[in-house]
Amino acid sequence: MNFEKNIIRTVTYRLIPALIVLYVVAYIDRGAVGFAHLHMGADVGIGDAAYGFGAGLFFIGYFMFEVPSNLLLAKFGARKWFTRILLTWGLITMAMALTQGPKSFYALRFLLGVAEAGFFPGVLYLITQWFPVRHRGKIMGMFVLSQPIAMVIAGPLSGALLGMDGMANMHGWQWLFIAVGLPAVLLALPTYLYLPDDIKTANWLTAEQKSWLQNELVKDESEYEQTRHANPLHALKDKRVLLLALYYLPVTLSIYGLNLWLPTIIKQFGGGSDLRVGFLSSIPYLFGVVGLLIIPRSTDRLNDRYGHLGFLYAVGAFAMFLSAWLTSPVLQLVALSAVAFCLFSTTAVFWTLPGRFLTGSSAAAGIALINSVGNLGGYLGPYGIGLLKEYTGHMAAGLYFLAVVMVFGLILTYFVYAKFEKKKSEKTTVSEQAY
Repeated sequence: MNFEKNIIRTVTYRLIPALIVLYVVAYIDRGAVGFAHLHMGADVGIGDAAYGFGAGLFFIGYFMFEVPSNLLLAKFGARKWFTRILLTWGLITMAMALTQGPKSFYALRFLLGVAEAGFFPGVLYLITQWFPVRHRGKIMGMFVLSQPIAMVIAGPLSGALLGMDGMANMHGWQWLFIAVGLPAVLLALPTYLYLPDDIKTANWLTAEQKSWLQNELVKDESEYEQTRHANPLHALKDKRVLLLALYYLPVTLSIYGLNLWLPTIIKQFGGGSDLRVGFLSSIPYLFGVVGLLIIPRSTDRLNDRYGHLGFLYAVGAFAMFLSAWLTSPVLQLVALSAVAFCLFSTTAVFWTLPGRFLTGSSAAAGIALINSVGNLGGYLGPYGIGLLKEYTGHMAAGLYFLAVVMVFGLILTYFVYAKFEKKKSEKTTVSEQAY
């Protein structure tokens, strides 16, 4: 047992902190547009509906190029492909400072999605290549911590950068895009030098440790009846992959709808400076961190995924409803904090599911498809909220919309459970009776 703990600890410390840093940078890049919108819209003529549409176009580019990107990662290795991703997404984020109006905003957001496509599912694929199934809940939780941590940082940072308005004849939102894009460019070379491509090239593992780790992954293939398609693209036709893609849609729709509009919601609490809005926007994400420190470990300990997912969707939907229904800013912030607790935890638990039945290049293709289809929610959420806000004049309609979406996720939990675990349980029972 100590031998196993030492290996998992070594791999975790060598890979996960570096990947968290990279995804924190990526997520701050994504969230920056929500803060930039506080002033950019008035400066270059982008209304609420146009902002929602443009913010969501990122995910269209992501959707179109995610599967090819993940397959290329499996072919070229993590070092080279992540380096390419970092360079392109950093440069395009910095180019957002050149936005002149809706058309240039749309084009750059789409290109940013194309550039970043493959990074998040690429990390998920790497986790399936390095960690046995029984350890993935905790590891996913650790990695997904990067999302709320990024938004905790993004709030005060964005508020401070927006305060640079007028320096060097540039708007604050222009400084914001330049500042959040630069770290990705600077991290490209260290990423290339640091990341290993696979277990075989990890010079910080002994031959015995490498052999044990590879054998455990082979055992998982047998125990969980994992599929390795002769052609990895066949994973895209796997009904289980398509069902999980649909199941992931409610959480991405809700999480990005909230992320990209939260600064606007906070601003409506009663005004205040951009820095104050930034700090208040960080509070829900602190609760997201707490959720990720508790829930994924609980799922590993109890070996229960679907009970936790159902609970998180139910509580999240109720909290989202309350955030729209309540009129007190303090109580609204409490409700939004509960929503963040549930949404980020749901993301971590969900991503332990695909690796239970896919492996190898099939996992790369399947995970990419699930994430790309699911991330269409990143388009639908911001755009839908923008349309509802422009039509009704209030944010509440958009939050009610997200509450309904999470109820849909709760309903889908039963069907996914019935497809995977219930049939597996029945199959096990039949085998035991035959024995």
